[in-house]
Amino acid sequence: MVSELQGAIIAAGSGERLRKSGEDIPKPLVRIDGETLLARQARAMMRVGAREVVAIVNSETAEVIARDRIELPAQLRLMVRNTPNSMESLLALGEMLAPGNFLLATVDAIIADMEFAKFIEEAHALITNREVRGFDGILGVVKWRGDKKPLFAKIAADQRIIALGDDEALMVTAGIYLLPTSIFAFADEARRAQLSALRRFLAMLIDNGVRLGAVELADVIDVDEAEDLAAARVAVEVRR
Repeated sequence: MVSELQGAIIAAGSGERLRKSGEDIPKPLVRIDGETLLARQARAMMRVGAREVVAIVNSETAEVIARDRIELPAQLRLMVRNTPNSMESLLALGEMLAPGNFLLATVDAIIADMEFAKFIEEAHALITNREVRGFDGILGVVKWRGDKKPLFAKIAADQRIIALGDDEALMVTAGIYLLPTSIFAFADEARRAQLSALRRFLAMLIDNGVRLGAVELADVIDVDEAEDLAAARVAVEVRR
């Protein structure tokens, strides 16, 4: 566990693919084991040391939370903003974060507690051991199992990520990151380049010399469609 960690959750998307498959509510409010994805991710972060978590949600999600009096952790702060894409969601979160490192996750990345703890401990160790590796940030990765639209990661023997993109590779990103707030200095450049996704922003960081490392996780379920949600619910039940 890392003390004085700040957490951030990207939860402002519309979740269209999941809604078309039958879950006609905002994705952050879909429930697994009786708990919303949003609350679940926030509590997972708090269990690994996040003293406070901020999540960006769109106005529809905020309205449903208020209307249905949905319970959320007291340490979770909501930023309500209708951002056009995931990169802008990340940049908006930067307005709420104190300088330093922060734990970032997408709301739909379902990760076991043991894997979450493994990631934060190994990521923190890699970042703080700057004399050996000199990493600025760390991305969680998993072996590609044929999921749709992954962000492939090419990784060197020293755990350094040398490329992120659409070119097929053994590993893909897992939706969990430990990053420095210094990345927000690249916001203007990213907008000038008209980038429109978190994945493009991360790739741009590498192109600009930001050293990103990788921590491999055993399994992460990215909830995009009905079958993903079903798999996540089974996995959670098995872990009980």
